[in-house]
Amino acid sequence: MSFRSYIVVTMYVDSCTTKGPTGKTYTRHLLREAYREGGRVKHRTIANLSKCSPVEVEAVRLALRHKDDLAALLETARGASLQQGPSVGAVLVVQGIAKQLGIAKALGSSRSGKLALWQVIARVIDQGSRLSAVRLADQHAACDLLGLDSFNEDALYANLDWLCTQQAAIEDRLFGRLDPGACSGLFLYDVTSSYFEGTDNELSAFGYNRDGKRGKKQIVIGLLCNGAGVPLSIEVFPGNTQDPKTVAAQIRKVASRFGGGEVTFVGDRGMLKSDQVEDVLEHGFHYITAITKPQIDALIGHGVIDMSLFDDRLGEVVTDAGVRYILRRNPVRAAETHASRNDKLVSLRRLVAKENAYLEEHPKAWVDKARQRAVERCQRLRLHQWVTVEASERTLAVAVDQVAREEAARLDGCYVLKTDLSLEAASRERVHDRYRGLAQVEQAFRTSKTVELEMRPIHVRLEAHTRGHAFVVMLAYRIVQHLAACWRDLDVTVGEGIAALSSLCATDVAMGGTVACARVPAPRDQVRQLVDAAGLTLPEAIRRNNAAVATRRKLPERRVTR
Repeated sequence: MSFRSYIVVTMYVDSCTTKGPTGKTYTRHLLREAYREGGRVKHRTIANLSKCSPVEVEAVRLALRHKDDLAALLETARGASLQQGPSVGAVLVVQGIAKQLGIAKALGSSRSGKLALWQVIARVIDQGSRLSAVRLADQHAACDLLGLDSFNEDALYANLDWLCTQQAAIEDRLFGRLDPGACSGLFLYDVTSSYFEGTDNELSAFGYNRDGKRGKKQIVIGLLCNGAGVPLSIEVFPGNTQDPKTVAAQIRKVASRFGGGEVTFVGDRGMLKSDQVEDVLEHGFHYITAITKPQIDALIGHGVIDMSLFDDRLGEVVTDAGVRYILRRNPVRAAETHASRNDKLVSLRRLVAKENAYLEEHPKAWVDKARQRAVERCQRLRLHQWVTVEASERTLAVAVDQVAREEAARLDGCYVLKTDLSLEAASRERVHDRYRGLAQVEQAFRTSKTVELEMRPIHVRLEAHTRGHAFVVMLAYRIVQHLAACWRDLDVTVGEGIAALSSLCATDVAMGGTVACARVPAPRDQVRQLVDAAGLTLPEAIRRNNAAVATRRKLPERRVTR
């Protein structure tokens, strides 16, 4: 049979979606024609349209559907309607940054990995519970952009369990992507706490509350960063864990997972105490920490440090054992401490004047009770070392011991750093700069707890869910940290930038009541600047999979009728 002897039956677009061995879905589009040969229907591929956008594929399909009646095609085009689709700008940008940082690859392409990535993206866009993350997914086309099928809040809670078990492996993958030459061997570590409104969390306990919330249970959170302030690992401890007790786990983590070569562990004066320093040295690491005021006094008393060395420039003392003390007096901090001490004294005198006025107006009032209240205030303000409250007949007076006051102010603005690093390994300026790097960890805590990410309130109770929630916040902080650097010159906060991106919505093209495709419109100038500064390019269209995302618990069921 010659090549021209077959009869063409029809031409059509053949689309097929398959799932690979890793769980990733692939969709291919083929332009094919069906023909009859020898009494049998056969198919022949004309072109591969898989690289075409969904809009282009739909255009080809529509043209083939009306190829014999162009008037009907024109009428169909007139019947097409445009409608607002879901928000896509924020998800596209945050997802793009997650790919740049390797977070998306570290989480993997499985359904669990995609759900975890959505939890991270949702934390950046709008903080809240797993329930709110599901509602957010429906507003922001999460399923379309991440390739997810339907899910509800139960799937996200289960995903926190998966994150808890996979945390170490994910952290290791992310650490492997970092530039080994950037701040190599330097690790910053600090802790914070986060309180609970409830009492049922498995890790919550009463402890030293940094949030000033008396009567609230809490958890303790330790964050390990590299020298550039990039978070490497986060760990949650019971709320009654003392800061130094968290250090051993971090040392083991650095030794077994993040170490190699010379390692320097940096912690503040409340973290690296004598036992922790010995532990660091036993692992062959170095340390940089600060010492307390009583320890400074002891060194001065033993003649190791002289007061004349405290200046606004860095001074240094090296002991015979090779321990180096880097010392300085910060004039700004000294002035702040002096002003604070004066304000406290004024506050105490104001209270004493109020008590004297009351005693004068009430002859039967007890002088001893009034004096006791003033003494208690003096102790709370920590002025009792050089201030006394005396009573003469029915009048109270504040007495200031000037010699004791000068002694109390002797170390105002003074601080001393301690390290075992040799002079060849790090100059005094380098040691000082490395210790100041702890401010980056404190910034991470501020951002994670109260600024953009709002780690609290914590809407989980189980231990695994709590650890998974903290890990999500850490990954979200890495994205926020990167976006802050990208948008530094745009005079916009990360929160403001995300809000502007959220205003960019897809445009759905509906035909016959069915959404045929979703185009991404050209963004306005502000959104375009945000996208360009992040080094990203928005697609012209997105593929809609029409996955239904809904919460299991409905708001009307939870509202209280009045």
